[in-house]
Formats: sequence, C-alpha cells, structure tokens
Amino acid sequence: MDIMDEKKMVTLSVEDGPWTGCAVLFLHSCPAVNLLSLYKDQQGKFSVFKVLKLTLTDSAGGLEGYEILKLHDADPLLGVEVKFEDVAACRRFLQSYGSGAVQQSLSQHACRLLHSPQELALETQLKAGTHTLDFCLDDLELCLQHIHQSQPGRLRDDEIAELDQQLQSQALGHIPQPPTLSQEEPPVPSNCFLFQKRVFEDRILAAGDLQRFSNGVGRDWRKVGRALGKNCCALKGPAIDNLAYEYEREGLYEQAYQLLSRFIQAEGRAARLGRLVRALEDSKLTSLAENILDSQPRE
Repeated sequence: MDIMDEKKMVTLSVEDGPWTGCAVLFLHSCPAVNLLSLYKDQQGKFSVFKVLKLTLTDSAGGLEGYEILKLHDADPLLGVEVKFEDVAACRRFLQSYGSGAVQQSLSQHACRLLHSPQELALETQLKAGTHTLDFCLDDLELCLQHIHQSQPGRLRDDEIAELDQQLQSQALGHIPQPPTLSQEEPPVPSNCFLFQKRVFEDRILAAGDLQRFSNGVGRDWRKVGRALGKNCCALKGPAIDNLAYEYEREGLYEQAYQLLSRFIQAEGRAARLGRLVRALEDSKLTSLAENILDSQPRE
C-alpha cells in the first residue's frame, strides 16, 4: 500500500460513523510546582484536576467530546489519559497542542490555581498506544488515526468521576462552605463587580476576552448569546439563529467570535466584563468565566 492509499484510509476512518480514540498526555513540571506530587497530596488533588480540565476545555473548544479516564503516576511524569468521543474536538486539541497553546494554558491555570509565583515550566509528551505523536504533529490525519486505533481499555476511574462531580458542584455553587462569623461585607465599588465573593474591575471587553471566550465556549455559544440578548437589542429575535446559519461553515469558534463581536460593536463602552461573566454564570459556564478572569482580583 502506497502513502496516498494510507492517507485515504486515514481520512475515511476519522470521518465515517461514530468516532472514539484515546491518548495520554505526559507532563513533567519543574520542582517548584510538581504536578505529580501535588496530585498525590489530598489537598492538592482537586486543584491539579481542575487545572487539567480547564486546559482541556480551552484546547478542545468546549466541555464536550472528551473525558479524562485516569491520571497515572509515571514518576517523575504525570500521565493524563483522555478518551476522545468527537473527531472535531480531538483535531482542535491536536492543533492546540502542536501550536503550544496547551502548554501555555496549563501554565496559566497552574499559576492561578496552584499559587505559583511564576508561569509553570513544563515538558510534555503526547502518546497514542506505542506512537509518540510529537513526531508527527505536522500530519494531523495520521495523529487522528493513531488515536482512533488506540481504543480505551478502561472505564473512567472512580476517583476521576468523584473529582469531576466535585468540579461540577463547585461550578453550580453546591459545595458546602464552612460557617463564618456574620459580618457586614464592604460595598462593591461602582466600577467593579463581584464574582465568587471576589471583586474584579468591570473593564471594557478586550481582544483577549474575545479570544478566550471563542476558544472555550464551544457549543454553548448560543446559550450565552441568549443570556446577553436579554439586555442587548442586537442579539434579540432571530439574530443568534442568523449568526449560526451565516457562519456554520466556519465552525463553533467563528460563531462564538462573531456573537461576542456583535455584542461589543452594539454596546460600545457598555460592553463590559461584568456583563459577560454574568451571562456565563446564567449559562452554567463558571469554569469559562474563571478562565476569562485569569487575573488577580482587586484587593
């Protein structure tokens, strides 16, 4: 079989019928913030899982199409076994990994959630079965074929299921908080807003916010659009359906990008961060809101 025939088989196999596959992302972090050691620690386990889940949300383009099956102790490496259930999500992940965006997202989330004083220094390796995908990232179809051929040999680990449930509960505000003494909270300044009991500057939406939103919202962009449309005339009526139709060929990223761009253009200086965060909260996308608020709160 020549190379062209093999390429045709690869393309057919990733486009026909239900698609699943498995890959393992190996992480080696600097001694100052050792992800494997933190994951072994009961107090750090959830934070490490949250860093990984937020990174996958960024790189796969939303919350669907994949799931973490197990975290492996491959000392000194931490192995993240991921099952992909959607070829488009897998392709977006590979593109993000090849461009360095996965590593950057991991570093940023770790810096924020693990209280690292600086961005995390990481070495990564991506494998599917016996294939090291780092060596063939310039051929996405071949990488997809290797992942598709590496079918998961396990169900999701019970510990991962519990961590995922804990993360969902936190996003919905269901995690019980320890009792505190009753005290009067200081008023929030007029140029700020409150999110998860922290105060953030209510600044005008910037290009970085637009990119993070478009990368992370995935199929939920319409839900956010309807939440924004409650107070934005440009997104009322058939506007959101028209955007979906007009940019269907370009995919979810472009649809989300055009949605928020239209909101910014219509609202001008009133298109502020607080309104987007409230819309994300209303849409049960708290993790994405945390990602967009990847900055220190106002003290």
